[in-house]
Amino acid sequence: MEQRKGRQIVFFPLPLQGHITPMLQLANILYTKGFSITIIHTHFNSPKPSNYPHFTFHSIPDALSESDGLNSDLVAVLYHLNTNLVKPFHDCLARLLSEDHKDPIACLITDAMWQFTQAVANKHNVPRIVLRTTSICSFLAFAALDLLRERGYMPLKDSELETPVPELPPLRVQDLPEIKTSDLEHFYGLLANVIKETKASAGLIWNSYEELEQDALATSRQVFRIPNFVIGPLNMYFPAASSSLLSQDKSCMSWLDKQAPNSVLYVSFGSIAAVSETEFLEIAWGLANSNQPFLWVVRPGLVRGSEWLEPLPSGFMEMLGGRGHIVKWAPQQEVLTHPATGGFWTHCGWNSTLECLCEGVPMICQPSFGDQRVNARYISHVWRVGLHLEYKLERVEIGRAIKRLMAEKEGEEMRNRIRVLREKTNSLLNQTGSSSQSLEKLVTYILSF
Repeated sequence: MEQRKGRQIVFFPLPLQGHITPMLQLANILYTKGFSITIIHTHFNSPKPSNYPHFTFHSIPDALSESDGLNSDLVAVLYHLNTNLVKPFHDCLARLLSEDHKDPIACLITDAMWQFTQAVANKHNVPRIVLRTTSICSFLAFAALDLLRERGYMPLKDSELETPVPELPPLRVQDLPEIKTSDLEHFYGLLANVIKETKASAGLIWNSYEELEQDALATSRQVFRIPNFVIGPLNMYFPAASSSLLSQDKSCMSWLDKQAPNSVLYVSFGSIAAVSETEFLEIAWGLANSNQPFLWVVRPGLVRGSEWLEPLPSGFMEMLGGRGHIVKWAPQQEVLTHPATGGFWTHCGWNSTLECLCEGVPMICQPSFGDQRVNARYISHVWRVGLHLEYKLERVEIGRAIKRLMAEKEGEEMRNRIRVLREKTNSLLNQTGSSSQSLEKLVTYILSF
């Protein structure tokens, strides 16, 4: 722990699991560098202050009803929050700035999706640094959406899904980031403002590393002509367990202890994605018919119209004879580091992708929306450490993909490639590592304000 620097950093995470986790990891990192930390957060998906006794927390009203928070239209929720949080956030920041007994505020670090915070920061004359919680390559795809709309790629057309997008190699039309919403204009407008206000910010922090996304980083420095700090993977500094919004079932760890090395397929589709009952059953039978041990996270609400496991046929788990284990939520980083885990069937969220790269676990990719599609394309066709389930979820195809990854030469080659990537990540936090050096530049930059 470095000596206290007498400066305070105010963080404002987006209230979604994939955004809260890296933001709180970054807050922990900068706390160890000597800064005092204040977290402004919404009532919706509030983090647990008791897990962070060394931080100060301030909750602001978000005007979200419970039904709004559970709304499957993510764009509608984000639009609502960016509209209704302006005054509460402004007032909270004003109160913090007036507290003479606290360390002076050096800067504000907000999620990139909080586009309204740039104007608030400007009004209070506080530098705003943006944390982008996706890959660099996916954010560049978001930044190009206006251009892609002009050229007719968006909205996506079923007849053109396989068409390459030369403006964003190696992406095809079906890999472009898209979110299902009832109001596409709100989606495009929100994104345009996010890009605009990111360019107007004092700096951009990436949860990635130079050796993984070197070309994308070079492009980012041209698109976002502000200081870029590439300091990830953030999960290598601090685990994600304390930021989990769901209770973790650690019974799966004792089950994993009984499995052979590299034999278990871990299956989890993240905190937001949902599937139909038909898709759920195809997944279940694909796992069963693969004859491969599996640990499956079935989050309550994963299956549309069901509470939890009701769609499973009677006797399904008994039929497996102990070869499968299902939990509502798992301690993911612990699972991925376990010797029994040999593969991960994932939605390709960026946190999950980085955790796999750090632990050397190859992937089966089933992206749902947004940046996940871009990540899946890079995992399968650039880094070549995973298989892409691109089409209809069907039990025979699922079983075949599992065998390719877990039991055949193709999977072993992926495992070898991802182990090489893992070895590269091990040096990132050394004194001479690229992420460590970038972090020190970030600390110096913040102290210059």
